[in-house]
Amino acid sequence: MSTGTESPPGGGSQNSALERCLEVLRASKNDSEQFAALLLVTKCARAQELEEGTRHRIFDAVGFSLPNRLLFSKTVPDGCPDYLFRSLAVTLLACFCTDPSLASHPQLINKIPILNETLNISCQENVNELTSMVEDAYQCLAGILASPDGARQLVSGDTVASLCEAYMKQNHGWTNALRILTSLLTSLPDMCWKKSSGELRCLLVKLCEDFDSESESYKFHLAEILPVFLPPSTVLIETSWGTNCLKHLSRGLLKILSSKLSIAQRDPALKLAACLSNIYGSSWIMIDGRGEKAKFLSLLVNLACVEVRMLLEDPMPLDSRQTVATACYAMVEMGIQECTKEDGHLLLREEQKLQLLQVMQEACAAVMFYLQQVGWEKIEDPFTLASVRLLGAWLAEETSCLRQEVIQLLPFLVHYMQTWFQRGVTYRCQLREASQMALLSSSWGALWPGDAIRFLLPALCHLSAEEAPRKILIGEGVPALLCEYYQQKWEMFSEEGVPAESKYEAQLSLQSCCGVFLNLVVTEPTLIRQESCFVTLLKLLMQCLPMQLTKEGPLILVANISTLGLMMSRLLASSPVFQESFSQDFFLAVIKFLSRCHVVSSEPDEDQQHIALNDDYAQAWTDISELWFLGVQAFSACLPLFPWLSTLVLTSGWLQDLLRLLDMVSPGSVDLELVTVLQALLTQLAQTSVPCRELILSRGGVEKANVYGMAALEQCLSEML
Repeated sequence: MSTGTESPPGGGSQNSALERCLEVLRASKNDSEQFAALLLVTKCARAQELEEGTRHRIFDAVGFSLPNRLLFSKTVPDGCPDYLFRSLAVTLLACFCTDPSLASHPQLINKIPILNETLNISCQENVNELTSMVEDAYQCLAGILASPDGARQLVSGDTVASLCEAYMKQNHGWTNALRILTSLLTSLPDMCWKKSSGELRCLLVKLCEDFDSESESYKFHLAEILPVFLPPSTVLIETSWGTNCLKHLSRGLLKILSSKLSIAQRDPALKLAACLSNIYGSSWIMIDGRGEKAKFLSLLVNLACVEVRMLLEDPMPLDSRQTVATACYAMVEMGIQECTKEDGHLLLREEQKLQLLQVMQEACAAVMFYLQQVGWEKIEDPFTLASVRLLGAWLAEETSCLRQEVIQLLPFLVHYMQTWFQRGVTYRCQLREASQMALLSSSWGALWPGDAIRFLLPALCHLSAEEAPRKILIGEGVPALLCEYYQQKWEMFSEEGVPAESKYEAQLSLQSCCGVFLNLVVTEPTLIRQESCFVTLLKLLMQCLPMQLTKEGPLILVANISTLGLMMSRLLASSPVFQESFSQDFFLAVIKFLSRCHVVSSEPDEDQQHIALNDDYAQAWTDISELWFLGVQAFSACLPLFPWLSTLVLTSGWLQDLLRLLDMVSPGSVDLELVTVLQALLTQLAQTSVPCRELILSRGGVEKANVYGMAALEQCLSEML
């Protein structure tokens, strides 16, 4: 016979058979006929990839009523297995789920609990119908996942817990379970952990153990997906089970990165190490023994630095490996943090630090070379933001090395900050976490209001203190830019409903801005008097300080605002801003901050009382001591400029409290630096205000000056007697 009538492979013959089965199903008059036709339909449906039109014809013939009856039927024909009807129903649902319009149907969504249960039925007998039913259930879940809002429906329906169980028990299809879990955790990490934290914790422990023990290719697959399974918080470092996970991860990564591997095998390991470094710094490295831990840290940072140099100095396009480069950036940043630690938990020896600093300097030189070469053309590229972030971390600690390269790059960095700040103003409603933005992701979109200024602020604190870079910063308009930025960050910091983490980031930015402004006040007083933006800034400082003290705001920020406001007040004393009522509120708030610092304290078994720091000030003293002393000096300098200021000192009770404090404590407990600033304050009060001078004299001011070695005060008071 001629073959011209034969259908192509996978073509008309099977479709014809399916159509006949559907006709039988539609024409069936009783359950027996319908059941027989259904067996044929499901066999055909499973035997081929169905077109959309065919799937709809099956659905039109079957609908959801038949799968519903099959799922909940209590009896099966004699001689048939108990799971027969469920298997048929799940096969039909799997067929429907391949259609996006059906996968999101409420009648399918409400089957999620049944599908979850199906994943973990026992398939020990290896019966084909059972394994097929499990595979069909996975196909259903995958179809729902691909539908709009499907991931949220699965998480709400406890699918995460069932998938975790399937993996833990290594049930049939457990690789599908891991794949769907990876997608769910990528889409909705917080929701997944909130809904199924116990199950995910057990799964993560298992994955980490497997990563440590596996020696085949599966180990590299785990390295690729493990970043998705890390909890969205620092819980690993805070719990015994989390510590156990980190030990396995550390050992597994050490085995991989100590071996000669292909790029495809090494890159996932670098990305996993980068994720851990980004969250935990170096504390995730849990190799036995301090020396071994230091060696592993050095290995990671050295590998990262070499990779950065190879990628950025290569003339070939970098696009295909940007995620690897940003991963390496995270580990270089970890190295910077470790080398600049000054507390008692130092991991690296001095010679190890010096070696790492050298390789990190070379890596940062490569970053600067890259930005100088292509940065102007790639303002839009998120990788540029990642590069700026790393450079900011380096320059925050080291500006003397590569000094000429830094100065040459400054115009670009300023342009980059200005560009993204203006876009940030335009797209304020789209703000996202910059720390996440600058790490590992490559799908951020063309327009993103990145906060590049935040990354560079610590570096600007150093650079604004040096003449050559400061001149460039001023010439490029950085002071006006930072004034605008300060106002924006203040709005975010003071706004109600802002997440605590965002508020804290805004606070750090505000404090760093104050550091830059203080450098300018000290080194460029003419600029402060000439630029109108500083009058606007001073007005904002005066208005926000009383608010912060009322709310008992963070003391470090209060110290920065107080001292900067005082330093600027000396230079802008003729400004109309001091005619406003809030100017006196500002100085009252300053007095409140300065006067609360020292208290009378006495140790047990000691006869004499001594001067001590208020508890709140003692906790922050490392960060605020210089600001406090500078603030008292600046306040003293403001007294002759504002005649009404000494009256505020009297009415506030600060002078009375200060004299009482000096009466009560042992002179030997007051250090020379404190004596010096208090003498300047008391002398200025005595010179500018008769009531203040009379009060000081009436409280034994001459005697106090003699006892405390305040010669200038003693002479001033003696001349006025």
